[in-house]
Amino acid sequence: MKIERDHARFREIVKGKVRENLRQYISSGSIVGKEGGEAVKVPLPQIDTPRFRFSGKDRGGVGQGQGAPGDFLGPSDQEPADGEGEGAAPGRPGEGAGAKELELEVSLAELAELLGEALALPKIEPKGSSTITAPKRRYKSVRTVGPSSLRHFKRTYREALKRAIATGEFNPAAPVVIPNRDDMRYRSWSEDALPQSSAVVIYMMDVSGSMGDLQKEIVRIESFWINTWLKSQYKGIETRYIIHDATAKEVDAHTFFHTRESGGTMISSAYELAARIIAEDYPASDWNIYPFHFSDGDNWSQEDTLRSVALLRDKILPASNQFSYGQVESPYGSGQFLKDLRKHFNLSDASCKVVCSEVKSKDGIIDSIKEFLGAGR
Repeated sequence: MKIERDHARFREIVKGKVRENLRQYISSGSIVGKEGGEAVKVPLPQIDTPRFRFSGKDRGGVGQGQGAPGDFLGPSDQEPADGEGEGAAPGRPGEGAGAKELELEVSLAELAELLGEALALPKIEPKGSSTITAPKRRYKSVRTVGPSSLRHFKRTYREALKRAIATGEFNPAAPVVIPNRDDMRYRSWSEDALPQSSAVVIYMMDVSGSMGDLQKEIVRIESFWINTWLKSQYKGIETRYIIHDATAKEVDAHTFFHTRESGGTMISSAYELAARIIAEDYPASDWNIYPFHFSDGDNWSQEDTLRSVALLRDKILPASNQFSYGQVESPYGSGQFLKDLRKHFNLSDASCKVVCSEVKSKDGIIDSIKEFLGAGR
C-alpha cells in the first residue's frame, strides 16, 4: 500500500537524521532505553503542517481588497484562534496546547547499526560457545501442504509430470504440464538446537566521594551504547555490576548507577571480585568476556596499584577478550591510575588487550566508545 511505502520512507529519512546527529544524541543522553527493553524512543522536533489563518472581517490584509504598499499582513491585535496555545501569564495556568515532540521508536538492532555506521565499528569475531542454545531452522524435507512462499517448484513439476504420464494426458508434441492441488509440494523444516556464542560484560565503577552525579551519568550513557553494540554481535549476553570504594560488592543495575559512598578507594578490591566471578561462572573457553572499569583515577596507594596491575595481568586479561578502563574526569580525582596503566602496559601495541580512554565530559563519550569498540575483539 502507498501509505506503508510512505511510512517506510519517512522512517528512513528520520533514521538518516538520527545518523547525522548521533553525536548530539549520545552526549545529551536523550536516547537511553529501559533495562531489558528491545526498543528506544528517539525524540524528534514536531513537524508542523502548513495551514491558513483567517483574520476577522473588515480588518484588511491579504485577500481583503486591493491593499496598499505598507499594509501590515498580520495584525498584532489579532486574537489567537481557539485551541492554540499562546502561553500563560506568570502565575496563571495556560489553556492552550503546548509544544509537542515527535517520538520515533527504533529497535536496539537498528540503533546498533546506526552506531556501527557512524563510528565505522568492525564486526566482532566471537570465540567459544556457551551453554546457551538457540533453535535453528533447517529445510530438510518436503510435504504436501504449506504456504505458497515455500512451494517447491521442481518437486511440484515432477509430481505433475508423473501424473500426466501415468494417466496418458502427457503429449510429447505439446509438453504442457499443469499441476493440480494434489501435485503441490512444499518445503518443510525441523528445528535443531545449536550452541550460540555468548558474552558477559562486567562493569566496575568507583563510587567513592570523588565520583559525582555527572561522572555516573557519563558511565550510564556510555554503558548503554556499549551494551547496545555488543548485543548486536552476540546471541546471548549477560551483564554483571560491581561497585567499589575501599571494598567491592556486586549489585544490580539500579544500585550501580545510584550509589555514592564517601570512603577511600582500593581498585584491587574490584579486580579481585571480577576475577572471582570470571573463574566461578564464565570459563574462558566458552565465554567472550568484557570487563569495563570506570574511575576518576584515584587509588589508595601505589602498593594497591601494583596489586591491581598484577590481578589484571595474571587473572583478568588471560580470560578476557579485552579489558577497558575509562577514566572520567572529576574535579576531585587525581587521574593517576591511567598514567600507571600506561606505564605497565604497552597500550600502543595492537596485541595488548588493555584499552584505555579518558572522558573529560559528555561530549567525549562517543570518542570513548570508538576507542573501546574499535578493535573489534
